[in-house]
Amino acid sequence: MNKIEQLLHTLAPKGVEFKTLEEVFEIRNGYTPSKNNPEFWKNGTIPWFRMEDLRENGRILKDSIQHITPKALKGKKLFPRNSIIISTTATIGEHALLIVESLANQQFTFLSKKANCDIALDMKFFFYQCFLLGEWCKNNTNVSGFASVDMTAFKKYKFPIPPLEIQQEIVKILDAFTELNTELNTELNARKKQYEYYREKLLTFKPLTPQRS
Repeated sequence: MNKIEQLLHTLAPKGVEFKTLEEVFEIRNGYTPSKNNPEFWKNGTIPWFRMEDLRENGRILKDSIQHITPKALKGKKLFPRNSIIISTTATIGEHALLIVESLANQQFTFLSKKANCDIALDMKFFFYQCFLLGEWCKNNTNVSGFASVDMTAFKKYKFPIPPLEIQQEIVKILDAFTELNTELNTELNARKKQYEYYREKLLTFKPLTPQRS
């Protein structure tokens, strides 16, 4: 019996609780300030996330490529720290954990634990759960016109919430695998560049110099 099984046997012998997204989270849409108003963008300090940020900087985000000004908020609340954004249109299913107060564009739906929700939830655990949620999103889209996730069903999506100690142990294990995967990819990229360098060197020759008669 591994450690997770032992913890489940001890802390959740009858099974774990499942909750819907709308029971646990405040669910909001992203927002794009008008590009025609420079006051919304010039010298901005508030992170504003797009899909490019995930592609450039991964899935744990503490700053963005583009920033907006307080004037761009127009009464809208910032996403609090430890929120999740998940793409529910266009490139569906991609997600990230935001560790800074911020906004994101309308491609994303934002999930933040409700202030009045007393369920113990490690947001890093839910971040890993979102890999499964992302796959669900890809299979539950409205395809009339522009592809988008069925948001009524999205809010009813159920996910497991084991005891906090189990959540933290799962996060510890998955963090270790993530770090190992990153190291392997870095090593693979370095070896690829090395291979390309030596391939170029080994397959490049000077032509014969014609002998003078």
